[in-house]
Amino acid sequence: MEILGLDIGGSGIKGAPVNIETGQLTAERFRIPTPLPTKPESVANTVKELVDHFNWKGPIGCGFPTVVNNGKCMTKSNIHKSWVGVQVDQLLSEKTGLPVTVINDADAAGLAEMTFGAGKNKKGLVVTVTIGTGLGTGVFYNGILIPNFELGRIYYKNGEIIEYFAADSARKKDNLTYSEWGKRFNKFLKHTVRIISPDLFILGGGASKKMDKFENEITVDVPVMVAENKNEAGIIGAAVAAYLKDK
Repeated sequence: MEILGLDIGGSGIKGAPVNIETGQLTAERFRIPTPLPTKPESVANTVKELVDHFNWKGPIGCGFPTVVNNGKCMTKSNIHKSWVGVQVDQLLSEKTGLPVTVINDADAAGLAEMTFGAGKNKKGLVVTVTIGTGLGTGVFYNGILIPNFELGRIYYKNGEIIEYFAADSARKKDNLTYSEWGKRFNKFLKHTVRIISPDLFILGGGASKKMDKFENEITVDVPVMVAENKNEAGIIGAAVAAYLKDK
């Protein structure tokens, strides 16, 4: 069975059909720049363009870069404020004429990892972290997603949100070495342990590829693994979400 997975990001909207049994993309990934400003109608038109590229006629799963509650956009995050309150699944279904399932993009990346990657068959409380512009997190208990755990958005000190301090974008902005930044990221992990006591962290996103440069700074007493699904995680996980919705 194949489902079209879409990953809506701040800079690009990308997608590909996914074999839901293997997690493999069955066609080359296609990407279109995210329209600016990122308003609902223009993004929906771009999604339609991507769907038409694949001449797709089946179900669609979509990762979306905000808190999503039953298909509705709840927060602005890094997209246009006019999205708040929009029933995203309904908007995209009307635009494409196809059934669309929408979940948070970090949850989608986590689903890919828990289904086909390092988290497969892992029990207990698992936190997946996508390290990039922000710190996207997915939380799973015995393999089941607990949606919308925005751990990167928790307050750190002086009212600062922790992802502004510890995401990969902070490393670049403050011109830090990986070792210097790793100390910051470790504070995020320690903060998370203090709150929810996970059994395992799985690190993905761009910075995870440089794990050897900062792993010595990670001191949490919780196992840490590197994600196996790299750039395609959001696409694969979005397709998995659509599949699970019908189960």
